[in-house]
Amino acid sequence: MAEESPKNSAAEIPVTSNGQLEDSHERNFSKDLKRSLPAGLGLSETKITSHGFDGTKEGVVEAGLFPGSSASPKSSVISPSNAAASRLAGQGCDLIIPTGGRTQQKSGPVVLADEIKNPAMEKLELVRKWSLNTYKCTRQIISEKLGRGSRTVDLELEAQIDILRDNKKKYENILKLAQTLSTQLFQMVHTQRQLGDAFADLSLKSLELHEEFGYNADTQKLLAKNGETLLGAINFFIASVNTLVNKTIEDTLLTVKQYESARIEYDAYRTDLEELNLGPRDANTLPKIEQSQQLFQVHKEKYDKMRNDVSIKLKFLEENKVKVLHNQLVLFHNAIAAYFAGNQKQLEQTLKQFHIKLKTPGADAPSWLEEQ
Repeated sequence: MAEESPKNSAAEIPVTSNGQLEDSHERNFSKDLKRSLPAGLGLSETKITSHGFDGTKEGVVEAGLFPGSSASPKSSVISPSNAAASRLAGQGCDLIIPTGGRTQQKSGPVVLADEIKNPAMEKLELVRKWSLNTYKCTRQIISEKLGRGSRTVDLELEAQIDILRDNKKKYENILKLAQTLSTQLFQMVHTQRQLGDAFADLSLKSLELHEEFGYNADTQKLLAKNGETLLGAINFFIASVNTLVNKTIEDTLLTVKQYESARIEYDAYRTDLEELNLGPRDANTLPKIEQSQQLFQVHKEKYDKMRNDVSIKLKFLEENKVKVLHNQLVLFHNAIAAYFAGNQKQLEQTLKQFHIKLKTPGADAPSWLEEQ
């Protein structure tokens, strides 16, 4: 309960003739109030209790904690020193001063943050799954090599893959021989060109054999020119076969490797599921069987997808291979036949038919500015 404060001169309220308080005293009261209140205490945390001018209590201030606090509230009496306190009392304001200098924190909306994941635990889980998958696949491979484990075989698809690998080896052999022929032909053309220059030089210096040296010089230069044309056709053939073997076929074989890896994983998880199904079924094994069934289904879908991808790629590869090799074999035959028949026009026509442009000698050599 608030104690009564005896009346004194400080409690008198000076008013003007019209009954209004003097503004000069309000400033003094605000300063006194700042001194009397604890640090950090605002008016929003106070409660001023008054019963008007005619009451026996003047400016009684009750101080205590907010409702809900476990500490018992304490009361104190503060006599206002100016008219502003009486105005607050006349308006029925309540001033509550928490004791102990503690203020209540305002409660705000609660924000639920996402669960923070530990990166180290995620990496550890990924390593664990990878290790388990590697162990299962390795066990499956060893079992197949020892003849103890069963493997899934698509006879038609496996036969196509074997044919593709065998053809790749044969195409690589053709490519190697064509490159050897190109190197030898280049050396021969280079020799013929030098021989033609030597004959031309002797035809100018040997007047008695001028015509004979001249004929041979023209012949060697013509052979060198036709050899360069044939060399352009052979190099074009080599480039096309190289693209077919080392890019198109290699890309298909890469998909085949992915298919074989998916097949091994599928058989590994299939074997695990079969072993669990053969064992007892109780409260401990049923969750394992269910989890194994889910993993088996995931790898089965992956295996089916890869098998379908390999089938599609093999089909498109066969169509592309036939088209490319048909054109390149026709080019190679016509160029070789025209060269050894001495048909220069037919040889040039063959290159035009396949849109082959010959490079002039020294075109690939860098300029002096590029060398700098």
